[in-house]
Amino acid sequence: MALKTRITELLGIELPIIQGGLAHLAYADLAAAVSNAGGLGQITAMSLPNEDALREEIHKVKQMTDRPYGVNFAIGQQRRPFESMVQVAIDEKVPAISVTGGNPKPVIDMVKDTPIKVLVLVAAKRQAVKAAELGADAVMVVGHEGGGHLGRDDIGTFVLTPEVVDAVDIPVVASGGISDGRGLMAALALGAEGIEMGTRFIATKECVHAHESYKQALLEADEKATVLIKRSLGQPARALKNNWTDEILQLEEKEVGYEGLKDYISGEANKKYIYEGNQEEGFAWAGQVSMRIDEIPTVQTLFQQILQDVEEIKDKWSKF
Repeated sequence: MALKTRITELLGIELPIIQGGLAHLAYADLAAAVSNAGGLGQITAMSLPNEDALREEIHKVKQMTDRPYGVNFAIGQQRRPFESMVQVAIDEKVPAISVTGGNPKPVIDMVKDTPIKVLVLVAAKRQAVKAAELGADAVMVVGHEGGGHLGRDDIGTFVLTPEVVDAVDIPVVASGGISDGRGLMAALALGAEGIEMGTRFIATKECVHAHESYKQALLEADEKATVLIKRSLGQPARALKNNWTDEILQLEEKEVGYEGLKDYISGEANKKYIYEGNQEEGFAWAGQVSMRIDEIPTVQTLFQQILQDVEEIKDKWSKF
């Protein structure tokens, strides 16, 4: 079964489902599985150490799938140049690029004369309008429910999505708080033409880099399982609540600034949790939707479940 929207037509995929960038986790195994299941899988470029590593990961995906895939560039938090990494994606003729954080203009300018499609993650209507003006092919709208880095305005997906749909002419993808077919159908009802999921894809068998204790924490999560950190830096981000995030929040109350927080919010602290399962010396990103996750399926099974939800909802709607 395929669901046809402007997003599926733009990206050449069967289902309007995009896998989020997932720092330190979104590599070839997961990306290829999502693409093979009919969505758009993505590699996380800026978690890789250099251009050769990115090229190698792209080659792995090409060996594992003949379907469209994307490369995500999380440029907002980077303290190293990203242009040479983008050039690798251009040289390898990747089908799509997504840009999260920071000003997308340099990336859009680099690929504007290529067939590469550019998607920009936004957390506010003004950002969506700007991305469209710069030449983005689509925008992905992340609401306050999402995991990882979010917008500063605390606006939920259910409100932000239709606001952006009404403000731009390019396709809109809803992100944040979505894990199943009900979320997909809700997004379509709001005017979006697809969804992006991040946290849900962590709890799949093909997310092989995520430690089992991380996945288990997602299974056990309830409505109080996540917290926002880094607000004091103007970079709010949602993570699983643990002793480590409690320490971060206490430091933020003391207004210690970046220098006082950098060891607690570093990529190394993130990897201690997500790679090693060390919950006492690290943290893990997760959205509020973690409370909706109760199993760890294959990506193919997850997509089958989503399509079953869609059919049930379509049948229910037809009786209204």
